[in-house]
Amino acid sequence: MSWLIRRLLIGLFALGAGGAVGYVLGRPVLGPALGVLLGAALALAVLAVIDTLRGVRLIAWLRGAQESDVPRDAGFWGEIGYRVERSIRSREQRAVQGQARLAQFLEAIEASPNGVLMLDAHGQIDWCNSVAASHFGLHPVRDRLQPITNLVRVPAFVAYLQAGVYEQPINFIDPRSQGTLSVLVRRYGDGMRLVLSQDVTEGERADAMRRDFVANVSHEIRTPLTVLSGFIETMAALPLTDVERRRVLHLMDQQTQRMQTLVSDLLTLAQLEGSPRPAADRWIGVGRLLQQVEADALTLSQGRHEITMSRSEAAQLAGAEHELLSAMANLATNAVRYTPEGGRIQMAWRLLADGSGEFAVRDSGPGIEREHIPRLTERFYRVDGSRSRETGGTGLGLSIVKHVVQRHGGELDIQSEPGKGSNFRLVFPACRVRAAAPAREPHDQPAEEATRGAASVETR
Repeated sequence: MSWLIRRLLIGLFALGAGGAVGYVLGRPVLGPALGVLLGAALALAVLAVIDTLRGVRLIAWLRGAQESDVPRDAGFWGEIGYRVERSIRSREQRAVQGQARLAQFLEAIEASPNGVLMLDAHGQIDWCNSVAASHFGLHPVRDRLQPITNLVRVPAFVAYLQAGVYEQPINFIDPRSQGTLSVLVRRYGDGMRLVLSQDVTEGERADAMRRDFVANVSHEIRTPLTVLSGFIETMAALPLTDVERRRVLHLMDQQTQRMQTLVSDLLTLAQLEGSPRPAADRWIGVGRLLQQVEADALTLSQGRHEITMSRSEAAQLAGAEHELLSAMANLATNAVRYTPEGGRIQMAWRLLADGSGEFAVRDSGPGIEREHIPRLTERFYRVDGSRSRETGGTGLGLSIVKHVVQRHGGELDIQSEPGKGSNFRLVFPACRVRAAAPAREPHDQPAEEATRGAASVETR
């Protein structure tokens, strides 16, 4: 209240000073009393004019943008100006802080992997993040305040939005990308709606693959079990000769081996998917791997194919030996199984210019149609199912190869044309490949010893 006391004191001083001046100047003409009154009134008038000018300056500042400082006057108007300016600056600061929090909130929504779209009470787009714009084919800025149903014309989405029942999400196919979108709507505020979208294409594909996997496993196991069951009934019901019995037992043994191979491959896949990546500090001689792979291929071929193995230079690979051997042997034995008798199979290892390593298997077999190549590494996928079963394959071999090479940071490349054979390449990154002196490679091993450590081999 110091400004009020100061204002009262200034007023009293002005009255006193004006009265004194009026008394001195007005006494000879108007008399002492009238001179005092006129002097006091004139002093108050001067004080009022000064006070009014100060108020005008403050009002002019308030009518402006308030970018400059408030007029620094003393007394009543100075106190009002100070408090008004402090209030304005405080509100500006709170507004800036609110804008910063809003920007952070929108930035967090923008970073979300899901789409977020805000609709006002009239169904017009109020805001959306880039993910929602991608999902619905919108422009985050240009399409604001546009009705969502005018821009997204998917019948299932429009019907869901207009029905007003949002307890469960809706899934529909995006006509632009052919992917699957899951959309959930939530109400908020006064008639506004929040549209949350998620691309569930990969999840749907994974679910479909799991369903197909279970169906394929059931089918693959049911077939040999049916054969075994039939043979058991035959042996129990019919008197068989020794030749017939030996033939039946041989066929039963084949079906048993087939089931054992299938279970072994399934366990291998489960182990590959559930175990950590092989360490990059355990080095295996490539020469030893190639010897075992070549021995497996020669044993399976039994001289029916022309098989060659070439090595550009001695090298070592970092990783799990049994996994690497399984991947390489799968490619080699696949080539043997699918190449007609008298065909050529060329296996080669070489170091590439960038320091990476490549193991390639080229055959002169029938080749593969282009549309089948992207799906060759899918579990149980077969280009020719009947032929694969005749060769003893389970359809899991290339899936194992893909998992192994990916766990070692590499990639599987497949090139094939019908009538021109196929070329399968395993490319390992430079961090897992290093050159080695030939003397450091292990000595040659007999084919019988090499085949002992070979992993199970399957068809593509």
